[in-house]
Amino acid sequence: MNQYVTGAVIRKLREKNKMTQLQLAEKLGVTDKSISKWENSKGLPDITLLEPIAEVFKISVTELISGNTIHNANVSANMLRSKFYVCPVCGNVIHSMGEAAIHCHGILLCPLEAEPTDEHHMIFIERSCDEYYVRIDHGMTKEHYISFVAAASSDDVQMVKLYPEGNAEARFKIRGVRRIFFYCNRDGLFSIDPVKGIDDYSKLEKDKEKENKGDGAEDTAEA
Repeated sequence: MNQYVTGAVIRKLREKNKMTQLQLAEKLGVTDKSISKWENSKGLPDITLLEPIAEVFKISVTELISGNTIHNANVSANMLRSKFYVCPVCGNVIHSMGEAAIHCHGILLCPLEAEPTDEHHMIFIERSCDEYYVRIDHGMTKEHYISFVAAASSDDVQMVKLYPEGNAEARFKIRGVRRIFFYCNRDGLFSIDPVKGIDDYSKLEKDKEKENKGDGAEDTAEA
Protein backbone atom coordinates (compact mmCIF):
# COMPACT_ATOMS: atom_id res chain seq x y z
CA MET A 1 0.00 0.00 0.00
CA ASN A 2 1.50 3.33 -1.03
CA GLN A 3 -1.14 5.46 0.71
CA TYR A 4 -2.27 5.90 4.29
CA VAL A 5 -4.84 8.01 6.06
CA THR A 6 -3.61 11.55 6.74
CA GLY A 7 -4.30 13.90 9.62
CA ALA A 8 -5.91 16.35 7.22
CA VAL A 9 -8.46 13.73 6.18
CA ILE A 10 -9.24 12.84 9.81
CA ARG A 11 -9.72 16.52 10.68
CA LYS A 12 -11.97 17.08 7.66
CA LEU A 13 -14.15 14.08 8.50
CA ARG A 14 -14.30 14.97 12.19
CA GLU A 15 -15.39 18.54 11.47
CA LYS A 16 -17.86 17.37 8.85
CA ASN A 17 -19.42 15.09 11.46
CA LYS A 18 -19.39 17.96 14.00
CA MET A 19 -17.23 16.10 16.50
CA THR A 20 -14.65 17.48 18.90
CA GLN A 21 -11.29 15.80 19.21
CA LEU A 22 -12.39 14.52 22.63
CA GLN A 23 -15.61 12.99 21.27
CA LEU A 24 -13.71 11.20 18.50
CA ALA A 25 -11.09 10.02 21.00
CA GLU A 26 -13.75 8.52 23.27
CA LYS A 27 -15.30 6.59 20.39
CA LEU A 28 -11.89 5.17 19.43
CA GLY A 29 -10.61 4.49 22.92
CA VAL A 30 -7.63 6.85 22.62
CA THR A 31 -6.77 10.21 24.14
CA ASP A 32 -7.68 13.54 22.61
CA LYS A 33 -3.93 14.27 22.49
CA SER A 34 -3.56 11.35 20.06
CA ILE A 35 -6.20 12.87 17.80
CA SER A 36 -4.40 16.22 17.96
CA LYS A 37 -1.09 14.58 17.03
CA TRP A 38 -2.66 12.87 14.00
CA GLU A 39 -4.29 16.07 12.79
CA ASN A 40 -1.09 18.06 13.20
CA SER A 41 1.04 15.50 11.32
CA LYS A 42 2.94 14.51 14.47
CA GLY A 43 1.88 10.89 14.26
CA LEU A 44 -0.37 8.40 12.48
CA PRO A 45 -3.11 6.13 13.81
CA ASP A 46 -2.14 2.48 14.17
CA ILE A 47 -3.36 0.27 11.34
CA THR A 48 -5.67 -1.53 13.79
CA LEU A 49 -7.57 1.73 14.19
CA LEU A 50 -8.39 2.19 10.52
CA GLU A 51 -11.59 0.14 10.61
CA PRO A 52 -12.85 1.76 13.84
CA ILE A 53 -12.15 5.24 12.42
CA ALA A 54 -13.99 4.35 9.20
CA GLU A 55 -16.94 2.99 11.19
CA VAL A 56 -17.18 6.17 13.26
CA PHE A 57 -17.41 8.26 10.10
CA LYS A 58 -19.66 5.70 8.35
CA ILE A 59 -17.35 5.26 5.36
CA SER A 60 -15.20 2.43 4.00
CA VAL A 61 -11.51 1.99 4.83
CA THR A 62 -10.74 2.60 1.15
CA GLU A 63 -12.53 5.95 1.29
CA LEU A 64 -10.71 6.81 4.52
CA ILE A 65 -7.29 6.10 3.02
CA SER A 66 -8.01 7.79 -0.30
CA GLY A 67 -9.54 10.85 1.29
CA ASN A 68 -12.44 10.66 -1.16
CA THR A 69 -15.78 10.04 0.48
CA ILE A 70 -18.40 8.64 -1.85
CA HIS A 71 -21.94 10.02 -1.99
CA ASN A 72 -24.30 8.08 -4.21
CA ALA A 73 -28.03 8.69 -4.13
CA ASN A 74 -30.00 6.23 -6.26
CA VAL A 75 -27.13 6.07 -8.76
CA SER A 76 -28.71 3.10 -10.51
CA ALA A 77 -31.44 5.43 -11.78
CA ASN A 78 -29.33 6.59 -14.70
CA MET A 79 -26.54 4.49 -16.18
CA LEU A 80 -25.60 7.40 -18.43
CA ARG A 81 -23.73 8.71 -15.38
CA SER A 82 -21.55 5.60 -15.37
CA LYS A 83 -17.86 6.03 -14.70
CA PHE A 84 -14.99 4.08 -16.23
CA TYR A 85 -11.57 3.42 -14.71
CA VAL A 86 -8.48 1.92 -16.38
CA CYS A 87 -5.37 0.74 -14.54
CA PRO A 88 -2.24 2.18 -16.21
CA VAL A 89 -0.20 -0.83 -15.07
CA CYS A 90 -2.27 -3.84 -16.16
CA GLY A 91 -4.96 -2.25 -18.33
CA ASN A 92 -7.75 -3.57 -16.09
CA VAL A 93 -11.07 -1.89 -16.99
CA ILE A 94 -13.53 -1.17 -14.18
CA HIS A 95 -17.05 0.22 -14.52
CA SER A 96 -19.09 1.78 -11.72
CA MET A 97 -22.63 3.15 -11.68
CA GLY A 98 -21.55 6.12 -9.58
CA GLU A 99 -18.67 7.48 -7.55
CA ALA A 100 -16.20 4.96 -6.14
CA ALA A 101 -12.74 4.77 -4.58
CA ILE A 102 -11.02 2.15 -6.71
CA HIS A 103 -7.47 0.86 -6.42
CA CYS A 104 -5.51 -1.43 -8.73
CA HIS A 105 -1.85 -2.33 -8.28
CA GLY A 106 -1.73 0.01 -5.30
CA ILE A 107 -2.82 2.99 -7.40
CA LEU A 108 -5.92 5.06 -6.69
CA LEU A 109 -7.65 5.24 -10.05
CA CYS A 110 -9.37 8.42 -11.21
CA PRO A 111 -12.60 8.24 -13.24
CA LEU A 112 -11.96 8.89 -16.92
CA GLU A 113 -13.35 12.08 -18.45
CA ALA A 114 -14.82 11.54 -21.90
CA GLU A 115 -13.87 13.91 -24.70
CA PRO A 116 -15.67 14.42 -28.02
CA THR A 117 -14.35 12.29 -30.88
CA ASP A 118 -11.77 13.97 -33.15
CA GLU A 119 -10.09 13.42 -36.51
CA HIS A 120 -7.69 10.90 -34.96
CA HIS A 121 -10.48 8.97 -33.25
CA MET A 122 -13.31 8.82 -35.77
CA ILE A 123 -16.22 6.51 -35.12
CA PHE A 124 -18.73 5.25 -37.67
CA ILE A 125 -22.06 3.79 -36.61
CA GLU A 126 -24.47 1.80 -38.76
CA ARG A 127 -27.97 0.89 -37.69
CA SER A 128 -29.12 -2.55 -38.74
CA CYS A 129 -32.48 -3.84 -37.52
CA ASP A 130 -32.17 -3.78 -33.71
CA GLU A 131 -28.38 -3.32 -33.56
CA TYR A 132 -25.74 -0.64 -33.80
CA TYR A 133 -22.60 -1.71 -35.62
CA VAL A 134 -19.77 0.47 -34.33
CA ARG A 135 -16.46 0.81 -36.13
CA ILE A 136 -13.59 3.03 -34.98
CA ASP A 137 -11.06 4.27 -37.53
CA HIS A 138 -7.99 3.51 -35.42
CA GLY A 139 -4.96 1.25 -35.55
CA MET A 140 -4.82 -1.77 -33.25
CA THR A 141 -1.11 -2.29 -32.63
CA LYS A 142 0.31 -3.64 -29.38
CA GLU A 143 1.50 -0.15 -28.50
CA HIS A 144 -1.54 1.89 -29.54
CA TYR A 145 -5.06 0.49 -29.60
CA ILE A 146 -8.69 0.82 -28.57
CA SER A 147 -9.19 -1.03 -25.28
CA PHE A 148 -12.98 -1.17 -25.02
CA VAL A 149 -16.23 0.14 -26.48
CA ALA A 150 -19.39 0.65 -24.42
CA ALA A 151 -22.96 1.64 -25.18
CA ALA A 152 -24.98 3.30 -22.42
CA SER A 153 -28.70 3.85 -22.01
CA SER A 154 -30.49 5.19 -18.93
CA ASP A 155 -30.74 1.74 -17.37
CA ASP A 156 -28.11 -0.41 -19.10
CA VAL A 157 -24.46 -0.50 -20.15
CA GLN A 158 -23.16 -2.92 -22.78
CA MET A 159 -19.39 -3.27 -22.96
CA VAL A 160 -17.08 -5.04 -25.41
CA LYS A 161 -13.39 -5.56 -24.55
CA LEU A 162 -11.02 -5.19 -27.50
CA TYR A 163 -7.46 -6.41 -27.91
CA PRO A 164 -4.37 -5.36 -29.91
CA GLU A 165 -4.17 -6.77 -33.44
CA GLY A 166 -7.93 -7.34 -33.41
CA ASN A 167 -10.63 -5.21 -35.02
CA ALA A 168 -11.78 -1.91 -33.52
CA GLU A 169 -15.46 -2.74 -33.85
CA ALA A 170 -18.43 -3.92 -31.81
CA ARG A 171 -22.16 -4.59 -32.04
CA PHE A 172 -24.74 -3.44 -29.51
CA LYS A 173 -28.47 -3.92 -29.08
CA ILE A 174 -30.07 -0.51 -29.68
CA ARG A 175 -32.54 -0.71 -26.74
CA GLY A 176 -32.41 2.96 -25.78
CA VAL A 177 -28.67 3.53 -26.28
CA ARG A 178 -27.91 7.24 -25.96
CA ARG A 179 -24.13 7.31 -25.65
CA ILE A 180 -21.22 5.37 -27.13
CA PHE A 181 -17.91 5.36 -25.27
CA PHE A 182 -14.53 4.03 -26.36
CA TYR A 183 -11.10 4.13 -24.78
CA CYS A 184 -7.74 4.65 -26.50
CA ASN A 185 -4.85 3.41 -24.38
CA ARG A 186 -2.80 6.52 -25.21
CA ASP A 187 -5.34 9.29 -25.66
CA GLY A 188 -8.06 8.39 -23.18
CA LEU A 189 -11.84 8.13 -23.21
CA PHE A 190 -14.05 9.44 -26.02
CA SER A 191 -17.82 9.53 -26.41
CA ILE A 192 -20.46 10.39 -28.96
CA ASP A 193 -24.23 10.42 -29.38
CA PRO A 194 -24.91 7.39 -31.62
CA VAL A 195 -27.18 9.46 -33.87
CA LYS A 196 -24.31 11.85 -34.59
CA GLY A 197 -22.11 8.87 -35.37
CA ILE A 198 -24.65 7.70 -37.94
CA ASP A 199 -24.88 11.20 -39.39
CA ASP A 200 -21.08 11.43 -39.65
CA TYR A 201 -20.96 8.11 -41.46
CA SER A 202 -23.67 9.17 -43.91
CA LYS A 203 -21.94 12.49 -44.55
CA LEU A 204 -18.63 10.75 -45.22
CA GLU A 205 -20.29 8.43 -47.75
CA LYS A 206 -21.98 11.37 -49.46
CA ASP A 207 -18.70 13.28 -49.63
CA LYS A 208 -17.04 10.26 -51.25
CA GLU A 209 -19.84 10.03 -53.81
CA LYS A 210 -19.42 13.72 -54.65
CA GLU A 211 -15.68 13.26 -55.07
CA ASN A 212 -16.21 10.26 -57.34
CA LYS A 213 -18.74 12.17 -59.43
CA GLY A 214 -16.34 15.09 -59.64
CA ASP A 215 -13.52 12.83 -60.83
CA GLY A 216 -15.84 11.36 -63.45
CA ALA A 217 -16.81 14.80 -64.75
CA GLU A 218 -13.16 15.82 -65.04
CA ASP A 219 -12.36 12.62 -66.99
CA THR A 220 -15.24 13.33 -69.39
CA ALA A 221 -14.08 16.91 -69.93
CA GLU A 222 -10.52 15.78 -70.70
CA ALA A 223 -11.82 13.22 -73.23
